[in-house]
Amino acid sequence: MDTILMPTTVVGSYPQPDWLINRESLGKQVPRMRAPELWRIAEPWLEQAQDDATIVAIHEMEAAGIDIVTDGEMRRESYSNRFANSLDGIDTTRAGKGAGRLGSMTFPVPLVTGRIRRPGPVEVRDLKFLRAHTARKIKITLPGPFTMAHQNDNQFYPDREQLAMDLALAVNEEIKDLFAAGADVVQIDEPWMEARAEQAKQYGVSVVNRALEGVRGTTALHMCFGYAHVMPAKPSAYSFLSELEGSIVQQISIETAQPKIDLAVLKDLPSKTIILGVIDLKDLQIETPETVAGRIEKALKFVAPERLVIAPDCGMKYLPRERAFGKLKAMVEGARLVRSTL
Repeated sequence: MDTILMPTTVVGSYPQPDWLINRESLGKQVPRMRAPELWRIAEPWLEQAQDDATIVAIHEMEAAGIDIVTDGEMRRESYSNRFANSLDGIDTTRAGKGAGRLGSMTFPVPLVTGRIRRPGPVEVRDLKFLRAHTARKIKITLPGPFTMAHQNDNQFYPDREQLAMDLALAVNEEIKDLFAAGADVVQIDEPWMEARAEQAKQYGVSVVNRALEGVRGTTALHMCFGYAHVMPAKPSAYSFLSELEGSIVQQISIETAQPKIDLAVLKDLPSKTIILGVIDLKDLQIETPETVAGRIEKALKFVAPERLVIAPDCGMKYLPRERAFGKLKAMVEGARLVRSTL
């Protein structure tokens, strides 16, 4: 897909400006329901403000040197709640109760009371806006069906697998519309495949393949241990990863900087392009280009440079904006250092 060796990208989100969203309140939650109270701009002007923030995010990614940019997810309170709550079959008048990633608490989550269907495009306008404001390659993200199936209160389907399969159909329709609107890469976010590894081993690959069936375009899947802001301590190995070799997704995005996983696992994904997380989002210190280069070089022992895309570990939305920008610049410079040696 890319003419640049080891192109740089972001996983999805970039810090939203303080004038747009209440970042202090945002930092206390990863909302599953819509959370309009987080926005600082009144509804009549909110879309315009989100558009302006998107332009800022695009320009900052370009200034940092990112090759494949996103819209920074400026219009979202969380990576999943906007799309998940736009579907038919979700009760818009009541919230359900669901467990968090660690299962220790319950949170308000979408309540499934009917058959899941996508009534129409959700992110196509976002994609077209992104395409209109950059000449670079573009990526857009949406929550994956497995993750959404585990972030709600299911009061309709006999089990989560059948719920996930219908969510996959909705995601499939959205992905096809996003490519038709000009996307270069569409990424589905599936962090709960790691969080619910046993269920993922049972039907995760089938759900992903259903979501991507008939799709023409470069597809990616991001799987992480959770935001560093929420999960400061992370395992050193994935519970579900090599199984994705059996999926039809083309790129797999993983985090390696903060958890320091054994990169030998990449040998288990010989047909996939690896979006390699090389920026630690728990550490507010900005990496040096040399540190980033060292992390890339460790992966090159197991993956050819033609199968690498360079990225932060996860979404950057909880970082201070100046730190996020600095880390992206260091990432770009680190990738250049490695390219110069190949």
